[in-house]
Amino acid sequence: MSHTLYAASVQRVQRCELAVPGSNPGMFEKALKSGVDFIFLDLEDAVAPDDKIQARKNVIEAINDLDWQGHGVTLSVRINGLDTQFMVRDVVDLIEQAGRKLDTILIPKVGVYSDVYMVEAMLSQLEMQQGLKNRVGIEALIETALGMANVEDIARNGASGRLEALHFGVADYAASNRARTTNIGGLNPDYPGDQWHAAISRMTVACRAYGLRPIDGPFGDIKDPDGYKLAARRAAALGCEGKWAIHPSQVALANDVFTPPAAEIEKAQRILVALKEAAAQGKGAAALDGRLIDAASERMANNVVRTAEAIAARK
Repeated sequence: MSHTLYAASVQRVQRCELAVPGSNPGMFEKALKSGVDFIFLDLEDAVAPDDKIQARKNVIEAINDLDWQGHGVTLSVRINGLDTQFMVRDVVDLIEQAGRKLDTILIPKVGVYSDVYMVEAMLSQLEMQQGLKNRVGIEALIETALGMANVEDIARNGASGRLEALHFGVADYAASNRARTTNIGGLNPDYPGDQWHAAISRMTVACRAYGLRPIDGPFGDIKDPDGYKLAARRAAALGCEGKWAIHPSQVALANDVFTPPAAEIEKAQRILVALKEAAAQGKGAAALDGRLIDAASERMANNVVRTAEAIAARK
C-alpha cells in the first residue's frame, strides 16, 4: 500500500439523489417524503432563464421552511454555471439566507479545478461573514470533455478542501463530445456495449484515489424502470455509490440497487470471520465455500459491511 493515502473527508449515504426543479415549489414537499437520501433543488438546467430569480427565492424559502433533516435528507442546491450572470447571486443569497440548513452546493459543468476553487473561496468568505458553524460541502458535475480531461486534477486538488463528490452528467457529456445519441443514460443500439463505461470508470477511479464519492447521473426514460435499474447496476459494478433520480418513481429503484442485499452482507461477514480465524492460526488466507479468500477479500468484504452499516444508521 502506498504511503500516500487520501481518506474520505465526509461520509454520507448517497444511494440516490433526487433532482427537483427550483421553479416548481409544489414538488418540494413530495420530494421531501420520497425516502431519498439526497435531494438537490435545481437552479440550473431545469429552470428557464426568465424563472431563475424566482426559483432562487423558492429554494431559499423551502430550505428554511421544510424539515429536511427531520426526514433524513441531505440537502444540496445545484447553482447556475460559472459562465452565467446568476451564479454569484445564487451562492451569496443561499449562504446569507439559508446557509445554516444547507449541506452541499452542486457545481455544474466543472471543467478545471479553479472552477471548484472559485466557489470554495466564496463559501469561505460568506461563512465567516455570517458566522456559520457548519461547513457547506461542494459536489461537482463532470459533464464536459474538458471536465473529463481534467477529472484527476479536479479530484486531487479538491480533495484537500470542500469537494466531497463527483457526478457524471451523461446528457451534457454526450453533447460536449458530439456523441451521436439523444438518449439520456440508456444503452445505444449502435454501440456494442455501454457507451459511457469508460467515462464513468475514469471518474470513479479519480474519486476513489482521492477520497471522493462517485455518483452516476440521470436516466431519462421514467417509463423504463428496468432500463434504469440496468444503468444503476452498471454504475454500481464500476464503484459508484449512487445514482440520480429525475422522478420520485426512480428513488426506490436506486435504493434497491445501491443497498447491499442480505445475502451479500451475510457472505461478507462470513469472509471476515473466516479470515479472523485463519489469522489466529497464523495463516494469511483461508478457504470459504470452496474458494480462496485473502487480504483483498477482506477489504472487499469490509466495503460491503461498512456500506450496510451506514445505511442502517441512516434509517
